[in-house]
Amino acid sequence: MKPLVAIIGRPNVGKSTLFNRLAGERLAVVSDIPGTTRDRLVAEAEWNGTVFDVVDTGGIEPLPRAGGGAPSAKVLATDSAPFVAQMRAQAEMAIAEADAVIFMCESRLGITAADREVADILRRAQTRRPDGTLAPPVLLAVNKTENLTGERAAYAFYELGMGDPYPISALHGTGVAELLDALVAALPPAPPKVETEAVKIAIVGKPNVGKSSLLNRLLGEERVIVSPVPGTTRDAIDTPLTYAGQPLILIDTAGVRRRGAIDRGVEKWSVLRTFKAIARADVALLVVDAVEPFSQQDAHIAGYILDESKSVVVVMNKWDAVEKDTHTMEEYTRRIRSTLHFLDYVPVLFVSAKTGQRCHQILPTALKVQAERLVRIPTAELNQLVRDAVARHAPPSHAGRQLKISYAAQVRTDPPTFLFHVNDPELAHFTYRRYLENQIRAHYPFTGTPLRLSFRKKSD
Repeated sequence: MKPLVAIIGRPNVGKSTLFNRLAGERLAVVSDIPGTTRDRLVAEAEWNGTVFDVVDTGGIEPLPRAGGGAPSAKVLATDSAPFVAQMRAQAEMAIAEADAVIFMCESRLGITAADREVADILRRAQTRRPDGTLAPPVLLAVNKTENLTGERAAYAFYELGMGDPYPISALHGTGVAELLDALVAALPPAPPKVETEAVKIAIVGKPNVGKSSLLNRLLGEERVIVSPVPGTTRDAIDTPLTYAGQPLILIDTAGVRRRGAIDRGVEKWSVLRTFKAIARADVALLVVDAVEPFSQQDAHIAGYILDESKSVVVVMNKWDAVEKDTHTMEEYTRRIRSTLHFLDYVPVLFVSAKTGQRCHQILPTALKVQAERLVRIPTAELNQLVRDAVARHAPPSHAGRQLKISYAAQVRTDPPTFLFHVNDPELAHFTYRRYLENQIRAHYPFTGTPLRLSFRKKSD
């Protein structure tokens, strides 16, 4: 297992900027607004041959004092102020899990009360190893030292008692190499790397349908912030786990609102990352609010999943809040398939993340869908299936010409892709393509998985 490095500090000191630099891509949402990053965000990084995981965290602010207000409310963005305690708890969890910590401050404001509180939290979290060293080791990075004045200001941070300060510019990369040299030297040796085939499952849907609550229910712990406020999750968060011996990665994502309702800036980047999370997933759990189902936005998200040819399970959440009779589930299933343009190949589960009702069915269903995604039909059997289908229902003719299928083969899995050699691909009408797909599914269901059918002119 790779060592874990946590980036800790008060809001708006540049933690996400450093995280993106170490990860080598813009994974964390970066904004000048304090409090933008709320949940922990993990990515792989490498320096001089040493591979480690780096985790970004929300900023730690002083909690409200008895008889006094909380100074954090004045500096945090208005929509992030309610999450101060939860962001702090998430950061403290990251510290507890980390093999090393980068404690970030910034030179322009000097040492603040929040910096001192973070230093106290880190000191309380450190323990002595048998060799006398402290764990987790803490490296003090003083950011925004792009000039000589900033570098000189960095040395004032010796006062925090957290060791030598490393003057850096996370934005420009100045001093980051020296910081990483010290970090790698402080990390425990990583065990040999074992290749695993983890199934990536993205949890997607509109805001406030219960995606984070569902993730916590599946994990059995408060791994991500849960709030009734729509839009709490802003980054796509990867959480590894093992289920029934199978390694999985659950990806919690930001809620996708209507395009016209998406705010510019932070939310826009969050939605783009949700789409990227779908693109790298194997299976998508499309979470639908059973209290407010069948919306066009649900259909829009479903369409994006299908455009990416990803396998999908529809999870109808908040089923405990729906008044129902013996026909309600059947009626919901019919309407959800009609609204989302799904045929019978997509499973629909009716669950409650709040009570746990039927949540035990989600991961087994997702793994079944992934297994179906990897099914390969033998070529001889596929051609016999196609010949039988054509014998039952011949292709329609167009302008006196009729589609003729000479040969068919499954050319890949993940997603299942079928190549048909024909006399003229233009004669393959979409209705007949759908017919052939249905005939394939009659023998091989490919549960939850879209199929790709490609038609190519037969070479002479």
